[in-house]
Amino acid sequence: MIEWLLSLDAWQQALVGTLFTWGMTALGAALVFFFKNINRNVLNLMLGFASGVMIAASFWSLLDPAIVAAEENGSIPWLVVSLGFGLGGLFLYLADKTILHNIPEGLAVGVAFGAASEAANPTAAVLAAISVSLGIGIQNFPEGAAVSIPLRQEGLSRTRSFLYGQASGLVEPIAAVIGALLVTSVEPLLPYALSFAAGAMIYVVVEELIPEAQATTDSKHHYGVFGAMSGFIIMMILDVALG
Repeated sequence: MIEWLLSLDAWQQALVGTLFTWGMTALGAALVFFFKNINRNVLNLMLGFASGVMIAASFWSLLDPAIVAAEENGSIPWLVVSLGFGLGGLFLYLADKTILHNIPEGLAVGVAFGAASEAANPTAAVLAAISVSLGIGIQNFPEGAAVSIPLRQEGLSRTRSFLYGQASGLVEPIAAVIGALLVTSVEPLLPYALSFAAGAMIYVVVEELIPEAQATTDSKHHYGVFGAMSGFIIMMILDVALG
């Protein structure tokens, strides 16, 4: 599998990675065919888990490589990464009402695979990019369910609820291909692009996932927190082990 991925161009690797992340969104949305309701505590746990995965991926797979890339380019690492990270968050803030946050998630995968093509150790870099895809795919699963099941509760058919639930993930392959092509075409943009993707992902976590994971009628329940801790640990292990 790794040998096959390594034989592909960066944009093709990104496309494969985000077809997986979209598939996970569709899999989560498909829960609507089996359940009309989902336990609030279970949903909070899933959303918290997704938050932890994205936070870990933002550092281990994006910010840390961005710092290394900036150093290799002879730039000031903290300045480059801070600028890219801030722009990523600002981009999501300005576009919050008009685009899906799946776009920066797709960009994150594309940038990771694009960066792998420029790395000194392509195999390790591709493994790190795979971990980004895994992380985003894991967090896409509860997102798909979080869209489709409430729509079913509002009276939509199971099929329509599923179609709406999986639709948000369809933009990820497009964004990933664009991100990979951009990074491989303009190498000096690599550290900015990596940190931009990290900033966008953290914005999504703080703005959407964590508040939603804390939604509960019982303040003594901490399912979102436990989920976030578990997600961070698992993603960190995956990233460090695979990278």
